[in-house]
Amino acid sequence: MATEEANEKLLKKFVAAEVGDGDEDEPLKDRIWSETKKMWIVALPAIFTRLSTFGIYVITQAFIGHIGSTELAAYSLVFTVLVRFAYGILLGMASALETLCGQANGAKQYHMLGVYLQRSWIVLTICSICLVPLFIFATPLLKALGQEDGIAEVAGEISPWLIPVLFSLVVSFSCQMFLQAQSKNMIIAYVAAFSAVVHLCLSWLLTGKYKFGVVGAMASAILAYWIPNIGQLMFVLCGGCRDTWKGFSSSAFKDLWPVIKLSLSSGAMLCLELWYNTVLVLLTGNMENAEVSIDALAICLNISGWEIMISFGFLAAASVRVSNELGRGSARSAKFSIMMVVLMSFTIGFVLCVLPLLQETCGLYFHGEQ
Repeated sequence: MATEEANEKLLKKFVAAEVGDGDEDEPLKDRIWSETKKMWIVALPAIFTRLSTFGIYVITQAFIGHIGSTELAAYSLVFTVLVRFAYGILLGMASALETLCGQANGAKQYHMLGVYLQRSWIVLTICSICLVPLFIFATPLLKALGQEDGIAEVAGEISPWLIPVLFSLVVSFSCQMFLQAQSKNMIIAYVAAFSAVVHLCLSWLLTGKYKFGVVGAMASAILAYWIPNIGQLMFVLCGGCRDTWKGFSSSAFKDLWPVIKLSLSSGAMLCLELWYNTVLVLLTGNMENAEVSIDALAICLNISGWEIMISFGFLAAASVRVSNELGRGSARSAKFSIMMVVLMSFTIGFVLCVLPLLQETCGLYFHGEQ
């Protein structure tokens, strides 16, 4: 009887080790340190990449602001209303790829990552084609939403330039999710930083020195959004992911409906979070002196945007870590990963909340002394 119990315990221990729950025997301090390192391997490059990508928008906005207040208001309106609308849909739908690739990588089904990537390209491209009319008919759409005619007309001239940006998001989001699931996202951070530097220099040349105006700023923005995509595609297709990229496959056209369903459910969660800024800008456009109001709100949303990019980085880390552990068959490790991500996010959020309050309190204190 004792032998049977001993054998049963050994079997349970073996199964736990196979599915990844053997980590429960490690000291808590070691588990926390190990999980923190794994989380930051994904989170830090993801945060840096999203900050660099958001910086492209901010740089373009800054140079357009030197052209004129109407152009600045129109660009802010198009980007915040149309691009952010599309951004929320595509990023949310691409999050399905993050889940699928993370689980496949955790389960060591490496060949499936390349198939999932190709399926995501198909689904996101179809979705982007459906969104193109929003950018073509931006002027009548914005007028119907109550925006000033002058701003809506200029917005209609800017919006077609953002169609290439729309399709760049397809490649960008899908490759990011594909590489993050394998913890190979440092290449994304490098090319994003390089792209932001190129965009800054090119924007200065085209808008500041050679005075090409909005056309120069938008041409530089398109190039800046596509440079990281070219770098990521070259890395994936040219041997950077030998285990997970086996070339183009006809399997990508099979079983698309489950991917579409997961993409739609993932998209709904993120869209609502991003679209509330769109509503604010639309309401601001109905105010008197809309140019000044939209310009001021756009600057405020930029500050909020930097913070959101940090949150998206932690969102990527949470998704990758949890999906990897679930794919490995370790539910307890997945739960522990969630706890660590939430704790780290809360700590950073608390610090960022307390610092401005301390600054304001110290400022009032010293001002009172004077």
